Amino acid sequence: MKRLTTSPETSTRMSKQRSRNTQIEVELRRALHAAGLRFRIHRRPLKGVRREADIVFGPTRVAVFVDGCFWHGCPEHATWPKTNADFWRTKIETNRRRDLDTDRKFAEAGWLVVRIWEHETVTAAATKIGETVRKRRLAPFLNSRNS
Repeated sequence: MKRLTTSPETSTRMSKQRSRNTQIEVELRRALHAAGLRFRIHRRPLKGVRREADIVFGPTRVAVFVDGCFWHGCPEHATWPKTNADFWRTKIETNRRRDLDTDRKFAEAGWLVVRIWEHETVTAAATKIGETVRKRRLAPFLNSRNS
């Protein structure tokens, strides 16, 4: 991929973008904790796979990724920059392919990936995650009762 130079303004703006502990991540973690859920943050659940989940529920094997609309190409809010358009399109499409590959690798290892878009409300995201974790906790119990 050909690397293009960016303006100093763009470079400064992009360097300030957080990859960890974004506002939505912090608010989501606060809501999950208030709901009684306990978790780890910024972990690599799979050995040998260099993919770090934002929130990890180890015992239930649920990995949460909070995806930024720009960086992961949100179907509702993605914007395509006009400057260095080919570079950014390639970058974002590569991120999307990596996300799909991550989902596949985690699923093969018995993990469930939950993806949250940064534009989702904290309440809706926390509810979705909480329901998923609670269902996974109950799954062994329900399966043993049906045997």
